[in-house]
Amino acid sequence: MDPYLSIVIPIYNEEENIPTLWARLSKVMAESFTDPSKPWEVIFTDDGSRDRSLVLLVAIAKEEPRVKVVEFNRNYGQHSAIFGAFAEVKGRVVVTLDADLQNPPEEIPKLVAKVEEGYDVVGGWRQGRQENDSFFRTMPSKIVNAVTRKTTGVKLHDYGCMLRAYSREVVDAMLLCKERSSFIPALANSFAKRITEVPVAHAERAAGESKYGLWKLINLQFDLLTSFSLIPLQALSVFGVVTAAIGFILFLGLVVYRFLHPEGTAQGVFTLFAILFFFVGCQFIAFGLLGEYIGRIYQEVRDRPRYMVKKVHQAQ
Repeated sequence: MDPYLSIVIPIYNEEENIPTLWARLSKVMAESFTDPSKPWEVIFTDDGSRDRSLVLLVAIAKEEPRVKVVEFNRNYGQHSAIFGAFAEVKGRVVVTLDADLQNPPEEIPKLVAKVEEGYDVVGGWRQGRQENDSFFRTMPSKIVNAVTRKTTGVKLHDYGCMLRAYSREVVDAMLLCKERSSFIPALANSFAKRITEVPVAHAERAAGESKYGLWKLINLQFDLLTSFSLIPLQALSVFGVVTAAIGFILFLGLVVYRFLHPEGTAQGVFTLFAILFFFVGCQFIAFGLLGEYIGRIYQEVRDRPRYMVKKVHQAQ
């Protein structure tokens, strides 16, 4: 019988958290999902870990036949790791979970219950995060959430929470998308009819270091802007029109000033240089944004694999 519920967990250098994660997760599954007509499975993706994470995961898979470990040949990133697990899932309901235990596995039944009510996507909404994470973690997350809400048109509070549940139809639709730059919560929303979120607990990272630094959050922001929206390019067009209008007004003003005050014409040279440098800087920003789009187009047309699976570990 195919599993009813699939739990997907990307792993990258989490050897300190894996024993506790599995102990808590297996307890939740044993206590909350006891219906024999609704079996479950857990799929870990080892995203090129350099510590003992893979060894620990394979040991779990050998002891538990409902666990499968997808081993990547190198590190490809969290979202690629999730896609690697999605390709292996068999459940009607799919739940994604981080390995750092900031989102407790004990919250999984709450999300599954919402999917069973008929929702296609159920997001976790982290509670008490202000007390647990620093300003430099929460503020970029707020910006990402605001941009995602604007880009997708779906007003959820927390797009950064990895604890999310999806119907199998949404997962299958996402697997048909072959673009390399994908933000899974936003991509899922584009295929879902009914979307909701539920409050979930949030704790400090149990051990190890966060894999999402400031630069990765910035890169994620570019993924959102360039993969799901043309707003940046449209904004450049509007800015160009406004800039041309301002330049024309300044030109008329300088012509009038020259005729009225011919002796003071040279006094405005430095002002003109300042304005010129400002507009040159804006042009370079525009070129960089256009280059970002072109670079991503180049990556897509090469049609290289999103990831490479070295081996799938499972008890025989």
